[in-house]
Amino acid sequence: MSVNAVTHLNFRGDAREALTFYQSVFGGDVAMVTYKDAGNVQEPSEADQVMWGQVAAGSGFRVMACDVPSRLPWNRGENAFFVSLRGETTGEVTAYWEKLSGGPTVLQPLGPAQWAPVYGMLTDRFGVTWVVDVVSEYEAS
Repeated sequence: MSVNAVTHLNFRGDAREALTFYQSVFGGDVAMVTYKDAGNVQEPSEADQVMWGQVAAGSGFRVMACDVPSRLPWNRGENAFFVSLRGETTGEVTAYWEKLSGGPTVLQPLGPAQWAPVYGMLTDRFGVTWVVDVVSEYEAS
């Protein structure tokens, strides 16, 4: 038996665009269910928003997302979460970094770090902060 933890991102009307963007970065399949599809329309203007969505790639990458209805509180928050993207090679994580880099705020440029051959941090155009690095052995001092 195994368990997977999957990052679930909450948006206010941007979930479809975000999931499509993440599919363009990581590949894989995107699946979306709207409030209309689920028969759960409480605000007609939100019928086509995403009630549940997911990108799942063969590499193991997976992210879920939804649009929080206007009747519920939502705030993008500040440093509420980071998505940690860890790859096995510098080439792999650099390719994802470059694709994520369309309009981001770079918090830490991609480069060598004490604990990893490559590490960087950026906030993408949807307000999601990504921590990107290459998995490596770490020895505490």
